[in-house]
Order: sequence, then structure tokens, then C-alpha cells
Amino acid sequence: MTAPATPRPCSIADALGVVGEKYSLLVLREVFFGVHRFDAIARNTAAPRDILTARLRRLVDAGVLEKVRYNERPPRYEYRPTPAGEELRPVLLMLLRWGDRHLRDVPPTVFEHSCGADLDPVTVCRACGEEVHSEALTARFQVPGWSASGLS
Repeated sequence: MTAPATPRPCSIADALGVVGEKYSLLVLREVFFGVHRFDAIARNTAAPRDILTARLRRLVDAGVLEKVRYNERPPRYEYRPTPAGEELRPVLLMLLRWGDRHLRDVPPTVFEHSCGADLDPVTVCRACGEEVHSEALTARFQVPGWSASGLS
């Protein structure tokens, strides 16, 4: 009998545990577009109501969104990004860029930056300001026993 595999400790896996379920990123897309109410989010994502309820609850519990009451009787709520949720905006912009380049002939949505140009997001190093390319990166593994090839 073989020992069960030990998955690599990984913040990507941890993040996907929060936002990786179907419709979660689409919920964030809608919230970032300014759509905050359940019915409108459901309409714009085509998520089944029970699934959407579960995704919203997970995003609230994880501290990505906050549930804000906008009506007392009957009680009605909106969903707003927390500071942690706002940090996901660049992730969605990069996914949008990838989808536009590789999956669409014409982008369905274009963001204009305050400078007047259409946004073409890139990742830059905060320390030096240079654009990040894979050949300029070296992984440093912080968990003992792990390397690029896996568990030693």
C-alpha cells in the first residue's frame, strides 16, 4: 500500500479554496462593476440562486466581501468588497487580459485608465518597478523539505 500523496503547501491552493469555486470570481466581477444586490448578481452571472447564496456566504465568511443591510423591512443586503476583496481586483484584470488575448476576437469589456489609455495590466516588481517576466523569477521554498520538484 502506498502512502497518500502530500500536496505542496501553496498559497495559490489556499486562495482557490476561497475563490476557486464556480461563480465565485464572477460574483467578484459583478461587485467590481458596481453590482451589489443579490438579484442583479444572480442575473448577470446566471448562477443558480442556491449556489449563489453559498458562494456569497463563503466570500463573506472568508473576509472577501461584506454583507451590508440596505433595507430594514424586509431585510435586504448588498455585498461590498472588503480591503482583502479589493486586493483581488488586479487578479481579475489579469484574467480578463488573458481571456481577451487567448479566447476572444474582440474583448467584450475594455477598461480605460485615468490617463486615457485602454488598460493593459502587467505585473511589476514593487522594489525596482520593472515588468515581471518568468525568466527573472527564482522560487525560494520556505517550507522545509520542499523544492521545485516536490517533497524531498
